[in-house]
Amino acid sequence: MKTLIKNGLFFSGMPDEKAVKQDVLIDDDGRILEIGLSNSFSEEGLNIIDAEGQWIVPGFVDSHTHYDAELLASPGLKESARHGVTTIILGSCSVSAVYNSAEDTADSFTRVEAIPRDVMLPLLEKEKTWNTPKEWKTYIGNLPLGINIASFIGHSDIRMKAMGIKRSLTDNESATPQEREMMLNMLNDALDEGFIGLSTMDNPWDKMDGDRYWSHKTPSFYASWKERRSLINLLRERDAILQGAPNLVTRINALNYMLASAGIFRKPLKTTMIAMMDLIGDRYIYPMVAFGSKAINSLGNANFRMQSPPCPFTVYYDGVDSVMFEEFPSGEALRHLAKELDQRNELINDSEFRENFKKEIKKKFAPKVWHKDLSKAVIIDCPDASLIGRNFYEIAEENNKHPVDEFLDTIIKYDKKIRWTTTIANDRKEKYKDLYNFKYNLISFSDAGAHLNNMAFYNFPLKMIKIVQDSIDQGNPIMTMEKCIWRLSKEQGDWFDLDCGYLAKGKMADLVILDPEKFKNITENVEIEPIQEFNNYDRLVNRNEGVVSRVMVGGKTIFENEVFVENYGKTEKYGRFLEKVGQRNKHLQKAV
Repeated sequence: MKTLIKNGLFFSGMPDEKAVKQDVLIDDDGRILEIGLSNSFSEEGLNIIDAEGQWIVPGFVDSHTHYDAELLASPGLKESARHGVTTIILGSCSVSAVYNSAEDTADSFTRVEAIPRDVMLPLLEKEKTWNTPKEWKTYIGNLPLGINIASFIGHSDIRMKAMGIKRSLTDNESATPQEREMMLNMLNDALDEGFIGLSTMDNPWDKMDGDRYWSHKTPSFYASWKERRSLINLLRERDAILQGAPNLVTRINALNYMLASAGIFRKPLKTTMIAMMDLIGDRYIYPMVAFGSKAINSLGNANFRMQSPPCPFTVYYDGVDSVMFEEFPSGEALRHLAKELDQRNELINDSEFRENFKKEIKKKFAPKVWHKDLSKAVIIDCPDASLIGRNFYEIAEENNKHPVDEFLDTIIKYDKKIRWTTTIANDRKEKYKDLYNFKYNLISFSDAGAHLNNMAFYNFPLKMIKIVQDSIDQGNPIMTMEKCIWRLSKEQGDWFDLDCGYLAKGKMADLVILDPEKFKNITENVEIEPIQEFNNYDRLVNRNEGVVSRVMVGGKTIFENEVFVENYGKTEKYGRFLEKVGQRNKHLQKAV
């Protein structure tokens, strides 16, 4: 049955197309048949949706997720879908679940992305029947997808497969010419199947899980840029994308990504890097990255984009169970001993260790993502209820102790039972206008599906929309709402070469109906909800009641008035695997 959405304020996804009241007629196959006014359509035999007073917008694109495991158990991906995200990209940060064994794959994912290994490993052991991109794609195609999926292939994935896990994790061990050829063939096969490119990782925080290679860095880290050259050349040749993260400790090799993108005497390479934020601990990095991005694009003829979350970057910690502790040696030592609490606590009690911790945490000019300011670390849960709502600095002052001693003593006493939070970036709203309008970033980096207890940015598009609307209401607009919607939808669809994020005749009806009267319900608060398919594992989630009236994928409603349709993510398929447009067109030509 055809569907007619009436009386809504229609945003096409184009920044220069003024939103006007339009009706949308959707065909039986889920494509938009017509856009116009209701008096031009006969309503006989139609499914009518009245969107009076509401907005019709394209489904949002989340271009940085780690849903690779959750997708297998819960293909509805509800925590993104309920906020109007209708397309996600996975396979980020060099890790994908394609080429390797269940154990090798789980070990590369679960520590760095804070996904429970005791859930992911059995899940992969049960489900993983594929060892190639084509087989993975066939498996995904048979899932009852709730929303659309696109993917990178992970550099760690192909390097581990080509070299074997042990050699891929060994310092100064380069791939042989034969192994480089294997990696090249694996990347080529993935691109042939419509994967959008290669994700890499140079950050030393990213470490292996499991008993075999605990605390080794992920395989991509060990690869020199010389070893990667043929892979990058292939990406350039095939108009594919390089996604990466630099060494966040030294940050120098961010230049490698920028220079790889440059198109002087050659074709520019689409390159995206995480992440451009206004860091509390390093206020200089944001303007420096912005300057570098502008320079390489303008002077180097590059196609380079940073990724930027559009809201305060607030994280939550259970004791020291967070990747943020990997960025300085003392924190790294604590994380290494996470499985041996007696040894860890003995280390914490060592006076030399404490002195080093104090020196490292107060280094003013050392590069850092976490500001390490214990006066900004607020306790939100603890067996000692008197500590809740207070920060470590004021507790230390009350007890006449050094803040680091207070913090470490508390960790020994309560371990993961003490939960605390802090905002590490994007705390200054006066900076949002520059961030939102910077043409060389992509509004993304939710990390959805990862860091399940540490952060929740599933609703980042709604947060940006609220901030922009507030600025409009206050008479000092950050940008037009049309441009805001474009940045969250069509801009990303176009840049990643995916057919999504735009509402027009002939396009798939992946759309969201929003109630602007409920924008006040979009907050920075987080809640805890279990993932039923992950053995009821608790994770942080976002809720904004009433804001999203309806989500449609392929012209069918998947979410309405805070409720998913019956058997969502279990039986009927709504979403689809999105191939890179260029590769999809090749497949269509072959079919013809």
